[in-house]
Amino acid sequence: MGNSVFKLKDTNTKYAFSYGFLLNRMWPYIKSVLPRTLLLFALAVPLGLLDGVVAFALRPYMDYVVNGNETQVYELWGHKIYLQAFCIKFIPYAIVVFALIQGLLKYTCNYLSEWTGNKMSNILKIDLFKRLTAMDTKFYDLNTSGLVLNRYLSDPEQATKRLIETLKSFILSIFELVALVVVLLVNSWKLAIIGVGVMAIAITPVTFIRKKIKSVSNATMVVGGDMTTNVNETFSGNKIVTAYNLQESQNLKFENQVQKQFSLTMSLTKRVGWMSPIMYFICSIGIAIVMNYGNSLILSGEMSAGSFASFVTALLLLYKPTKSLGNTLTSLQTTFVAMARVFELFDLMPEIKNVDNAKTLTTIGKIEFRNVWFEYEKNNPVLKNFSLSVNPNETIALVGNSGGGKSTVVNLIPRFYDVISGSISINGVDIRDYDIVSLRDNISFVFQDNYLFSGTIKENILMGKPNASESEIQKAITLAHLDEFLSTLPDGMDTVVGERGASLSGGQRQRVAIARAIIKNSPIVILDEATSALDNESEAIVQKALDNLMANRTVFVIAHRLSTIHNANRIAVLNDGELIELGTHDELINKEDGRYRHLYEMQFGTVSID
Repeated sequence: MGNSVFKLKDTNTKYAFSYGFLLNRMWPYIKSVLPRTLLLFALAVPLGLLDGVVAFALRPYMDYVVNGNETQVYELWGHKIYLQAFCIKFIPYAIVVFALIQGLLKYTCNYLSEWTGNKMSNILKIDLFKRLTAMDTKFYDLNTSGLVLNRYLSDPEQATKRLIETLKSFILSIFELVALVVVLLVNSWKLAIIGVGVMAIAITPVTFIRKKIKSVSNATMVVGGDMTTNVNETFSGNKIVTAYNLQESQNLKFENQVQKQFSLTMSLTKRVGWMSPIMYFICSIGIAIVMNYGNSLILSGEMSAGSFASFVTALLLLYKPTKSLGNTLTSLQTTFVAMARVFELFDLMPEIKNVDNAKTLTTIGKIEFRNVWFEYEKNNPVLKNFSLSVNPNETIALVGNSGGGKSTVVNLIPRFYDVISGSISINGVDIRDYDIVSLRDNISFVFQDNYLFSGTIKENILMGKPNASESEIQKAITLAHLDEFLSTLPDGMDTVVGERGASLSGGQRQRVAIARAIIKNSPIVILDEATSALDNESEAIVQKALDNLMANRTVFVIAHRLSTIHNANRIAVLNDGELIELGTHDELINKEDGRYRHLYEMQFGTVSID
């Protein structure tokens, strides 16, 4: 799978017009709400038919009440019923009853539509989120947070909530049309042919805008993602924005994105919006023809005034579902585009996955890199023929120039990425043959900027071991030198840290992260610039906590501050992806033209050689 497959901006929604395929894939979600969906659609049928009843009721009312035509008398169970008197008394009450029934049906349909749409949306979001958490690190490298939010939250809503609502509107419109067409035919089949023919012509323009909806919908999704990313970055980087007076540039960027979204929306509106006036114009021609021809039918006695009034009313009412059907079909196409985008996400498969019959990693022996090549971008290697053997419980420090491949080396151990060629083995077994969960269970990370999740300090620590006992928690807090700090907080471990741990200092965040790593108790520890962002006082406390974490473990340390790696068993010096030196601090510092010695001199000015 190439990188471009993971880029959400490159979406093509190739299944946007494959309605059967999309509905088949959506079926498990529809099935989860099927009883209420069927009830909704069943109630939409009589709701749609009621407009026809109202239109048809005008015929006897006009003929027998308004025009006072000769009263017809019927006999029922020995009682005479005068049709004129019956219409006068019954029809007004019937209108009220029909309005009440219609109101109750509308409320029930709207409630069921919201319930089923939201329920489907929630289930789909949960499944998508599970797919998101299973994606490779590469996926997160290639996509912005805004685009991911749009694709994983907005598209599922549009694909499910609007699907049910649109299908309800479709059924409603169809049965409104059926009821009203029946009324037209009952009153005059000749006029009905004219009226229905004109309405059919009026709705044909809908078929011409499908592809435009797809292209604009995709483009709007990308712009919407850019806007969300901009807001996220402005929020997260608010201090940089303020310190560098970037408000104007951020405002301009957001303004341009809003303007682009506006242009896309108006582009679609221009193509969709003209349908309504064209439909109205075509329908008005039909009504004019009907009225003109209807007059001659009334004068010739083929049609009563009541029938004509009922017909015209039904024809006018017919415009609403016809227009609604056009809008519904447009909306349905937008829904199918969103649906196609959703299933594109489901089709994204992580490249890093378990092999068949994967082994479980239980004990940690020698870790060995053999002739490892790796690249983030094609033909631009970051590691070149890298080989390194690390013994159990050894501390190995990785140093070198920025971009030299240090972080890449440690990111390959838990399989955040897989090597291009060569291999990494633990206990002589390629790590690709181990179960991924068991591999990562044996590794703890402490980064330069450790991510703390919104919640309490305790909840963040327990992410290392959710079922840890109170004694294990207390031990981790003590070893991480967090106890003194926690004693100053009114809520102690239950203190809420805020988003990204914003309420804590850098040193405090690091110690929470170290406690999280300690409680996990993994035999492999990776420290990626764990103290580089701290002041001297905070670094001293954090270093003590790190010493506790590193005890009796295999440790990989990445550090720019060479003073922090004196106690490493060995130091590996990388330059442009190649291992150029390997040895102890004393061995490397004594190499006259050595790279490590050069780095040391750059930091400290002089070299003290014992």
